[in-house]
Amino acid sequence: MLTAANGSPVLGQLLLGWHGAQPIDGGRLWRDGERVLGDSKTWRGLIIGVAATTIVSLLMDLGGKFGALFGLLSLTGDMLSSFIKRRRHLRSSAQAIGLDQLPEAILPVAVGAFWLGYGWEVTAVTVLLFMLANMVFSPLLYRLGIRRRPY
Repeated sequence: MLTAANGSPVLGQLLLGWHGAQPIDGGRLWRDGERVLGDSKTWRGLIIGVAATTIVSLLMDLGGKFGALFGLLSLTGDMLSSFIKRRRHLRSSAQAIGLDQLPEAILPVAVGAFWLGYGWEVTAVTVLLFMLANMVFSPLLYRLGIRRRPY
């Protein structure tokens, strides 16, 4: 489900280009003069990501509400990492190992532990595997022309 939440907006951008890609922050600046989130956090990506996790969750017989919440939390974590990167004056394409993966994985997986009743071990392993997969597959997807940046 983490892959659906975070991969579907990338596929949406690949298929739709910039059509419908209005930034969530509306181009607004924070008090430090930097963008709140940046151009890569779009309403289209949020909608596609939540829809994708809802569909995957329904296919896994976990329910639509769980899938929608999971996707929303994952993408909220992704926006949180973008917000922190902007406060650190890092451009949106700058690599920040850990910060690029942890918030978008920990939030939904922790709620999943509560909702579905799996333990902290499953939570930790899931987050770790997501981080590793993200670091391995993102450069590959970049080389294949699917991602705009290698991380």
